[in-house]
Order: sequence, then C-alpha cells, then structure tokens
Amino acid sequence: MTQSVDQAMQGFNPALPLAVALSGGADSVALLLACVDKWPGQVVALHINHNLQAAATDFEAHCRALCQQLDVPLRVQRVDAGKQPGQSPEDAARQARYKAFEALALADTAQAAIKSVAIAQHVDDQVETLLLALSRGAGLAGLSAMPAHWRRNGIDYYRPLLAVSGADIRSWLAARGVAYIDDPTNLDPAFTRNRIRAQVAPALRAAFPHYADTFSRSAAHAAQAQQVLDEVAGQDVVQAGRASDGAPRIKALQALSRARQANAVRYWLKSAYAVIPSAAQLTELLDQIDACTTRGHRIHIKVGAGFVQRSRDALTWYNP
Repeated sequence: MTQSVDQAMQGFNPALPLAVALSGGADSVALLLACVDKWPGQVVALHINHNLQAAATDFEAHCRALCQQLDVPLRVQRVDAGKQPGQSPEDAARQARYKAFEALALADTAQAAIKSVAIAQHVDDQVETLLLALSRGAGLAGLSAMPAHWRRNGIDYYRPLLAVSGADIRSWLAARGVAYIDDPTNLDPAFTRNRIRAQVAPALRAAFPHYADTFSRSAAHAAQAQQVLDEVAGQDVVQAGRASDGAPRIKALQALSRARQANAVRYWLKSAYAVIPSAAQLTELLDQIDACTTRGHRIHIKVGAGFVQRSRDALTWYNP
C-alpha cells in the first residue's frame, strides 16, 4: 500500500549523519525538508551537477539558496557524465552520480563521516522502472526494479519515499510553501520514461486505479525471488571455484543444469567484475561451456567491455 510522506519518514531510521541527494526538484526538496525536520543538525545535502542541460546552473543556484535558508550544509560536485561506447546516457549519468555521492560523502574528514545517503525516488518512479524493464525483456533482476535499501562501497543508500506517490509528495510540499524547480527534460518525449509518464501511466490508472500498489508488489516479489537465486548462485560459484583463484571450473559448471549455469555465470560476472552479459552473450557462453569437452577447446567471448576466456580448466574475464 502507498504511504504518506509522514508515514514513510516514521519508518525511516538510517545511521546518522545522513546525506540527502538534492537535485532541486520537488521530490528531493521534500525529502530534504522531512529529514531536516526529523534530524536537525544531522543532515547534509549533496548536489550533483551533471552539466547536461542549460538549466543545470539554475538547479545548483536553487539548491544553494534552499540550503542556506534551512541552515543545511551543501556539498556540490560537477561531473562529466559523458557516455562510453555502448552505454546509455542514463546509465552514464547514474554511474557518474554514484561516484560523486561517494566522493562527497567522504569529502570532509574533519567532520563525522557520512554513513547514509537518502534518494527521493517514489512509487511512480518504481512503476516506471518496472515498465521499462518489461519493455526490454528483463529478467528477475530488472523486474525487481529499485531496492529501498542497498550498500555500496561502505555507504548505505536508502529510498525512504519509495512507497509514496509523486502527487502526495507535491501536496505535502505545497502545504509548506517551499519552492522547487521543474526539470524541463521531464517533458521531453525523446526519453522513454517520459513517454511512460505521459501516455502509459494515465491509461493504466484509468483501467487499474490501484496499479501503482500492485505493480510495486510484483516488483517486491521479483526482488525476493532474485535474492534466492543470488544465494543459490553464490553457493554454486564457491563450489565451482578453482582453489587457486576462485575462477569457476568448466567441468563443475557443466554438472549444473543450463538454467543454473546461467544463474551462476551471471552472478560470477556481476559480483567479481561488475559486468552484466546480454542475453545473446550469455547464450553463446553457455553453448561454449557445453561444447568444451577437449583440452584444446578455446573460449573467447565478448562480454561487457572485456572478454570471457578459458584459462586451463576454468573461465576468466579480462578487459584488454
């Protein structure tokens, strides 16, 4: 069930001090206000300037003015979110953003280190993420959409408003009379997420008034199932691992069913190298594992920015 902003904040109890990712838009401004109300003097704002649009300067200026008004420390970092070959602009911006979050959270060693970062995505964002995953034929990991909590490089990240609707957040903010900036790119139909918001979401709401609740529940079920698959994959990778370096042995993988092979190989690549193979790459790799019955059989398959290859009796991945 969806929650109000106040209900969501009651259940949000991160380790302090807390950093709030502040873009200047309605959702992040509301989250900052709610966190400052709950933990006065324990909140820092983080603003990432991606330099991707002309309005970026206005967003930064608004964040500075708001934080000065609230007496909240603001840390700003400008990033180059240029994408690499084969990478989407959204993924490039996301990767740059998280690197900047980590840098800003650890920036001032004279103060207490930031232990937690809160991000203002809400239930509508969750549904859009699920629909995007469905449109791309994603597996359970993609259908799990966005987690409410995860840990990355020693920092806990939270999405405390993930069960709150965007409309409720704006109503909560309007009642406090606090200004925010509308991102002009949110109206650009060139972005799939915007087309979902403008065209698909209204149709779903008309046909299924409670679709946000039910879709979010499906994402939660997928996330739970994915957790089980990850636990099984972790066990399989350990059991298949070569004693010298943990590289998965080909014969051990061949002893698994094809579905379990896929699960283990996908988990190994993601956990060891932060690489996610495409469906075509994974299929080719599994075919080669199945065919690898002689000492001279060679495996050399492009996966991500590098290659999976055979190294004696096991698989390895390298980036040339």
